[in-house]
Amino acid sequence: MVGVPLARRTRKRVAHPTRIDIVLGYAALGWACAPGAHPMRHGTRACSCDRIGCPDPGQHPLSPAWNVQATTDTAMLTLWWQREAEANVILPTGRVFDVFDVPAAHGLSALSRIDAAGVFTGPVAENGDRVLFYVATRGNPDDEDEWWSCSLDCVPSAIEDTPGLRWHCRDSYVLAPGSTLPGGRSATWLRAPDHRPLPDPLRILDFLV
Repeated sequence: MVGVPLARRTRKRVAHPTRIDIVLGYAALGWACAPGAHPMRHGTRACSCDRIGCPDPGQHPLSPAWNVQATTDTAMLTLWWQREAEANVILPTGRVFDVFDVPAAHGLSALSRIDAAGVFTGPVAENGDRVLFYVATRGNPDDEDEWWSCSLDCVPSAIEDTPGLRWHCRDSYVLAPGSTLPGGRSATWLRAPDHRPLPDPLRILDFLV
């Protein structure tokens, strides 16, 4: 048998998904998306938005109307990302899912405990120095004292035992994996989403607190 010279061997190339591919994948899950600002790789500005001295470069929606804009309509999503191919992906919370957002060390430790207990984690993402747990949303419950809206820079005071825990629910959002973080890294999935039902938030919260 004659071997194939190394120079003639070819390797199958793995195609990296484009930002549009990523967005349409979320839409297929029923997850609405909105365009986000992205970090600037060149020049003096840190963020693609028009705000001078943006305090959260590349990690916020492009439009103040993001909550209304966010959609699963593939034609609209394709149009947006054709116009701005580098736009990050914003996922509104409190619709299909809520998100527990914790410091990375705490989140990775909790993830190990969840695995050891044989509990389904649901989707889990790593966004720089934070780990995000995607859980079933409570939507708009009657008990307004138990659930609250939470923007990216707030810390729910009702969970005093877990400093740094952010609970993203109604009127909040998270930066989706596949988006670019400041410094050039990407937000990534530790446990990618699928079509299984999302875990109960209180079950996951037990491991986080």
